[in-house]
Amino acid sequence: MTRSTPQGRPAADRLEIRLAGSGGQGLILGARILFEALAVEGRRASQSQSYEPTSRGGFCHSDVVVTEDLSDFPLVTGLDVLIALDQVGYDRSAGLIKPDALVLVDESIATGPAGGRLHRLPIAARAVATGSPRIANMVALGAFVALSGLCGPEALAEAIRRETPEKFADLNLAAARAGLSLAEPLAA
Repeated sequence: MTRSTPQGRPAADRLEIRLAGSGGQGLILGARILFEALAVEGRRASQSQSYEPTSRGGFCHSDVVVTEDLSDFPLVTGLDVLIALDQVGYDRSAGLIKPDALVLVDESIATGPAGGRLHRLPIAARAVATGSPRIANMVALGAFVALSGLCGPEALAEAIRRETPEKFADLNLAAARAGLSLAEPLAA
C-alpha cells in the first residue's frame, strides 16, 4: 500500500534533497523555503547546510531530508534529488546521486549523471529575464516543485512570503512562478 501526504501526494519513507552551488547563490535560503513549504503541508523534514569559509564563491550546499521518522539520521547519505546551480555544486555532489535520482541543473553545467532523471534548464537565464540573477534559487525551487510534486505551488508561495523580506517577496514569487512555468511541460 502506498502512503500519501496529507494532500494526497505519494510519500517516500525518506527523501534526500540537496541544493548545491557556490556561496552567494541563496542555496541556504532555498532549502529553508523548501523546508517551510513542506511544513505548510504538514510534512516532516530536517534541514542542514555546509559552506566553505568564503562569503561568495566557495562550495555551498543545503540539504533537506523528508521523513516521517524524525528520529532517523537527519543528514544526507545518498541523493534522491540534486538541484545544482553551477558546475562546482554538481561536481562536489555527483558522488552521492542515486541511480534513479531527479537531477535538476542549470543549462551551463557540462556534465550530468548517466542514470536518473536529468533536467537541464535555463535557470540562470530565466532569473535574469525575471529581474535579477540573484533569484536563480527561486527559479530552481519553482522548477523542482513542478517536476517533483513534493509540495504544491501554494505551499511554496506561502513559504516564500514567510521566509523572505517583504521588499523581495514579489520578485521571489515571480521567480518561483517562472520556474514552475519552465518545468511544467516536462512534468507530464
